[in-house]
Amino acid sequence: AIAGVDQTGCVGEPDPVLRPLYPDDLVPGQRALALFLGQYWGGPPAYSAEKGNPRLRMRHLPFAIGPAERDAWLAAMLAAVDELAPPATVETALREYFEMAATAMINTQS
Repeated sequence: AIAGVDQTGCVGEPDPVLRPLYPDDLVPGQRALALFLGQYWGGPPAYSAEKGNPRLRMRHLPFAIGPAERDAWLAAMLAAVDELAPPATVETALREYFEMAATAMINTQS
């Protein structure tokens, strides 16, 4: 998974745009994100075993995700990628995935 999936902002803290979307306890969201990313990038299917099919768009529909939320989440994820400093091919793949995934979660224009 991504080493930056912790209190660095990948799941809401301390970003003022993202924080209202998350419950007080960020640990379950951090864990789910880490499990999902690990599975997505070829690790064990721990996310699916625990939560079922990822269905990311469906799981995010209860939350108003507009361009501002997309941009804030993407910035956090790209900062985590920068922190990792992976090889160029890995960096490109991560950046492309996060850009695609962040855009796919938009469900409002407000």
